[in-house]
Amino acid sequence: MKNKPILIVAGEPNSIFSEIFLKIISKKKFISPIILIASLDLFKRQMKFLNFNVKLNLIKSNDLNKIKLNNKNIYIINIKYNHLKIFDKISGHSNLYIKKCFDVAFKILKNKITNKFINGPVNKKYFLKKKYFGITEYLSNKFNIKNNAMLIFNKELAVCPLTTHLPLKLVPKNINKKIIKKKIILINNFYKKIIGFKPRLAITGLNPHCESIDKFDEDEKIIKPTVKYLQKKNININGPLSADTIFVKKNRANYDVIVGMYHDQVLTPIKTIYEYDAINITVGLPFLRVSPDHGPNENMIGLNSSNPLSLKRALEFLDNK
Repeated sequence: MKNKPILIVAGEPNSIFSEIFLKIISKKKFISPIILIASLDLFKRQMKFLNFNVKLNLIKSNDLNKIKLNNKNIYIINIKYNHLKIFDKISGHSNLYIKKCFDVAFKILKNKITNKFINGPVNKKYFLKKKYFGITEYLSNKFNIKNNAMLIFNKELAVCPLTTHLPLKLVPKNINKKIIKKKIILINNFYKKIIGFKPRLAITGLNPHCESIDKFDEDEKIIKPTVKYLQKKNININGPLSADTIFVKKNRANYDVIVGMYHDQVLTPIKTIYEYDAINITVGLPFLRVSPDHGPNENMIGLNSSNPLSLKRALEFLDNK
């Protein structure tokens, strides 16, 4: 699939996406053709405002089987959007537009024109309206995928939260042996198939220091026996390990992936260590879905000072697949 195009949904129109995308495209060439799904008029206006000059070739999604794409052009599939300003405050006004962009992308992916997909930042509060925990779950639902994993990936170390955007009080209720087994096996297989090697995995405990004064100790009753089960299945995994020390340099050096029990338990340290040098991969989909590991950043739109590294890494990751 190396010559297949990278399909990109621009996401929230009032975000830093156009800026970081243009910063990358204006300086770097990729092997794979790039197809952007966005409002052509708005993107051109944002490009002029940000002082970039990138040629966009307009194409129609229904013609993709007839067109011979190359990496010399940036292709765009136009989705009409009634925008009031070049950059505006994020609101529900863009919801239908974003949905239409995703719908076009889903059709292209289902037709197997490509298996490489990136979505720009989306405001979960407005777009998902509490129907899904995040875009990971939104995409999984659209492709009828029950088992998925959010992998925040850097080539040196990746993390996966067992639960994603759950309130903390709901985390213990959503941790069980079955979920742990499914996520670990999924990640292990992804690394072997896509990354190219068998990963060294660690899993944290739920409680501080993997200790609990409660009558039911999740670390002893759920996590520890599940780790033993997975080890017998020839998966290279250790745990439960204390979350407050696993990310110490000499400890994390022993692992390729650290699986945590909840979102901030592993995302806070990985973002502190690598900042923008990480990408969000949804494991388990019938295609490779990657996104930059940050949100729309409404406070930075139009300032031309956002760091494009995470989107660059996303493009580089898919360009080599």
